[in-house]
Amino acid sequence: MSARFRVLLTDSPYADADLERSILGPEVEIVHFRDGGAPPPDEAWRRADGIILFRLFCRAERVATLERCRAIVRLGVGFDRVDLDACRARNIVVSNVPDYGTTEVADHAIGLLLTLRRAIVGHHDALREDLTGNWNSMSAMLQRRMGAQKLAVVGLGRIGAAVALRARAFGMRVVFFDPFVAQGTEHALGIERAPTLAACLDGADALTLHAPLTSDTRGMIGATELARLAPGAVVVNTARGPLVDLDALHAVLKSGRLGGAGLDVLPEEPAKPDHPLLAAYVARADWLRGRLIVTPHAAFFSPEAWADMRVKATETLRLFLFEGVRRNVVSGQA
Repeated sequence: MSARFRVLLTDSPYADADLERSILGPEVEIVHFRDGGAPPPDEAWRRADGIILFRLFCRAERVATLERCRAIVRLGVGFDRVDLDACRARNIVVSNVPDYGTTEVADHAIGLLLTLRRAIVGHHDALREDLTGNWNSMSAMLQRRMGAQKLAVVGLGRIGAAVALRARAFGMRVVFFDPFVAQGTEHALGIERAPTLAACLDGADALTLHAPLTSDTRGMIGATELARLAPGAVVVNTARGPLVDLDALHAVLKSGRLGGAGLDVLPEEPAKPDHPLLAAYVARADWLRGRLIVTPHAAFFSPEAWADMRVKATETLRLFLFEGVRRNVVSGQA
C-alpha cells in the first residue's frame, strides 16, 4: 500500500517512532529525526504533509519552504517556536498539546511556592553548613501562613486554574487576571477576577505566572509590576522565561523588597551563569541564600506526562489529516 500522507518528526525526543506508527496507521509514512541529532534536510520539510515539532523553530523562512504541509503540531504546550502569521498565510493549521502536563506543572508551581514560603531550602542550606549551630526553627526567612496570603495568578488556562484550586485548598485568597477567560469562571472556581494586571498584582503576597509567550506578554512582569507586590512577596514562574524581566527581578531581590523567587523557566535555556542574578545563585551569595530556587524547565515532566504528550500530539495530527478535525488549534488559527 502506497503512503497517503508523509509525516515529519523533526526532532523527536523518543528513540523510535513505533507508537506514532501504530496511531497513524499504514497509510502514513513517518520520517523520524531525533532530538540532538542531525536536523531534517530541506527535502524532508518540503515533502511533509504534517509535522510534529519538539524544540526546533519553524520561522517564516522555514514555513515558506513547506510545499505540502497542512498541519503542524507542537510537541508541548508553548507555540512560540512556530511563526503563526506565516502559517496562517499558507493555510497551515498549528496545534499544541495543552493538557499533557497540567497536573505536573500545577503541582510544581505549588511546590515552589511552598518551598519558599516554608523556607525549606533556606533551612536545608543552613543546616548543611552547620547542623548544630543553625538549628534555629524561628530564624527569619520567608515563612508565612498560607491562608494569610493573597495569591495573584496571571493566566487562567488549564494550568492556572489547577494552581488556583490547589492554592484555595491551602486557604489562600486567589485573584487572577486573564482577559481571555469567560465571565463567570471566577464563580465556578470560587476565586476573584481582577479587571487589570495592576489590580491583580496590588498587594499580592505571591505571584504565579501561567500565560503563553506572545508579543504582548514578553516582559510583562518588570520593575513596575514587581513594585506592586507586597513587600516580601515571592514570584513563581513555570510558564515561559521571557515573561519576567530578569534584570528587574535581580534588582528587587537584591534590594530585599522581594522575598524570593522560584523559576522553572529562564529567558535563555539551557541557562548560563552570565546574568548577575544567576551568577549570584551559582556562587551561593549570602544575600540570596534560601531566596531563589531554579529548576531546569522540569515542571512538565513525569513518565505519565511524557507518554501523554506523545500520544496526544500524534492523535491530533491524525484527526486533522484523515478527518479534517481541528483539535487544540492555537490562538489566531481557529
